[in-house]
Amino acid sequence: MFSEEEQTSPTSSSSSPPPSSHFIGRKEDVIQAKRVTKLVGGRDVLVLCHQGKLHAMDMRCYHTGGPLQEGDIEEFDGRMCIVCPWHKYKITLAEGEGLYQAVNPSATPPKPTWRSKGVKQRVHQVTEVNRDVYVTFNDSPDTIDSDFYQTERYRATMNKAQPKTKKLQEKVTSRKV
Repeated sequence: MFSEEEQTSPTSSSSSPPPSSHFIGRKEDVIQAKRVTKLVGGRDVLVLCHQGKLHAMDMRCYHTGGPLQEGDIEEFDGRMCIVCPWHKYKITLAEGEGLYQAVNPSATPPKPTWRSKGVKQRVHQVTEVNRDVYVTFNDSPDTIDSDFYQTERYRATMNKAQPKTKKLQEKVTSRKV
């Protein structure tokens, strides 16, 4: 996996990159890495290859900002999802819907069924041009839960927390020595 800032889901292919798209990398590199995270256009994006198809979404889980690049891909009710490693939230790769299992307590016997919470994770368009992978942001004006983790407010909070985490790690490491 690699990560870097550049100025620069369904997959489509054309002869030139779409306007306002962001270069992610060479297709073979993305496929080999399986998951690529990149800060592009001020957004932290995860691009992943699953079963030969490229998908892109905001990198942090809509629930509490878990690192989706570390999540497993699993099928739930016929839909491919990434499972957040922190709290096991299930997010569809294609639409960014949050899925949960519901039980009708009056049914006998109670039978769990998969339900949608609606779109919670912003997914982005992936385009391949001459073996290069580009992402075009989902420009829906509606606020989506994962948008919070793309804000300066969140980044500032994380930057303040990182030195404390680093000091704690150093303290734990020094105790082991």
